[in-house]
Amino acid sequence: MAKKKTTVSIADIKRDLPGAVSRVMDRHGVAGMIEEKPDAVYVKVNAIDFKPYAYTNLEVTGAVMDYCREAGARQLYLMENSTQSNITRLVFHVTGFDELAREHGAEVLYLDEGKQVPLELPHMGYRVNVSRHVKRIIEERDRVCYINVPRLKTHSMTVLTAGIKNQYGLIAHKDRSPDHNFLLHRKLADIYSVIRPDFTLVDGTVATIYGHYPPVALHKKALVPFNILIGGTDTLAVDVVCARILGYGIEEVEHLEEARGMGLGCGDLEEIEVVEEPLDRFKKRYPYELYDAFPPDVEVIRGAERNCPEGCYGNTMALLQVLYLDFEGKGGFTIVMGKGFDLEEIDGIEGRVFIAGPCAYNEVGRRLKNRLGRKNVSYTRECNDLAGTTGALTKLMKVSPLKMVPVSPVKSVELLLKAKLHRTTARIPPIVPH
Repeated sequence: MAKKKTTVSIADIKRDLPGAVSRVMDRHGVAGMIEEKPDAVYVKVNAIDFKPYAYTNLEVTGAVMDYCREAGARQLYLMENSTQSNITRLVFHVTGFDELAREHGAEVLYLDEGKQVPLELPHMGYRVNVSRHVKRIIEERDRVCYINVPRLKTHSMTVLTAGIKNQYGLIAHKDRSPDHNFLLHRKLADIYSVIRPDFTLVDGTVATIYGHYPPVALHKKALVPFNILIGGTDTLAVDVVCARILGYGIEEVEHLEEARGMGLGCGDLEEIEVVEEPLDRFKKRYPYELYDAFPPDVEVIRGAERNCPEGCYGNTMALLQVLYLDFEGKGGFTIVMGKGFDLEEIDGIEGRVFIAGPCAYNEVGRRLKNRLGRKNVSYTRECNDLAGTTGALTKLMKVSPLKMVPVSPVKSVELLLKAKLHRTTARIPPIVPH
C-alpha cells in the first residue's frame, strides 16, 4: 500500500483573498481543530519591523482571525515579538496590527512584554526565555490552537524565511544573539521541535527577495507579487514547498535540513502532494543574498577564517544598506568582522571603525582601540547584536534612530514608555546616540 502523501495547498488569491484563506483552512481541517480545542487560538504573524512588505499582509491576517472566530474560538490572540532594535508595541502601532486586532475581536499580545519563563532547547542543550503565553501554548496543546502566519521571503542569513523561521520571534531578544552564527540553523529547528503550529499559512501576496529586509529604494527589484497563499498542517512540508517556489531545494536551506534530520515532518518534495495550483508553474530562482548597493566609502574587512553570514555579516550589511539607501546615511569609516585577519591590513585602518561581533573584537579590538583611540572605535561583542549594531551605525552614519520611525518622536517615546511600564525585554539602541 502506497504511503499517504503530506498535503500542502497553494491557493491563487485572484480577487477573493478572504475566500482563498477560508478555502485553504477548510481543506486542512482547521475549523475542526478549533472545535476540538476552542479555549484559545493564538495567531502569530511575522512583524519584525514596520518597513513596507517586512510584515504579514493585514488583509490575510484579518481573514485568518475572522475564520478562527467563526470556527468557535473562545479567545483570540494576535501575537509577535519583533526583531531586535524594535519594540513590538511600536511595530504593531505603525503597521496597523493594533487596530486590526480590535476590528476583528482579538487581544494583542506583545511577547516582549510581561513575565518571561525558561524553555529548554533539547538539541542545543540550553534554555531560552519565552513569554508565559508561549509556554501556555506548549503546555496546553490539547486545549488551545496555534496558527502561524508568516510572510514569504528570501533571507540573507537562512536563504528562506517562512514557517519554521517565523518561530524565532517566540524567544526573548537576549536569547537570540547566542548561536546567531553558523549554529543558527540547528537552533531554528530546535525551537520548532518544542513548539509546532497546528497550521501554517504563508502569506505569498508579495514576496521579498535579496534578503528579508529590502530597502524601500530597492522595492522595484526586491518585490515579487506572487498573489498566493501556501498552507498546511506540516510546517516543514509547507516550507519545503515555499523554498521550491523561490527556486531552492531543501538541501540548500540548512534549517529545513536540520528539521528533517530531527524527524519534525515531511522534508521530501516527492512525498508532498501539492493541491490547487501546480508547483511547476514556478520556474525562476530568486536571489537571497543582499543586492550589491552599499556606500562606496565604507571599507568592509572580513576575516579569512570565519565571517558568518548568519551572524555578524548578514544583519550588519543589511542595516548598512538600509541606512545608506533609505536615510542618506554617510560613510567614511571601516567595518571589521569575522576572524583570521591580516594584521598589516588592520594596522592600515585610519579614522573611525566599527567592529562587529565577538570574533573580531577578541582578535583586534584592543589593537584598534590602542592605536586609534576609544572614541574612534565602536563595537559589539555578541553574534548579531542588532540593537548594538543599530546604535553604532546610526551614530557613524549620522542618522537619528527617531527619523527611522514613521510616527512623531513624541508618539515613539510614549509607546516606548508604555512598553517599559509593561516590563518589555526588547533590546533597542539609544534613542539619542552617545
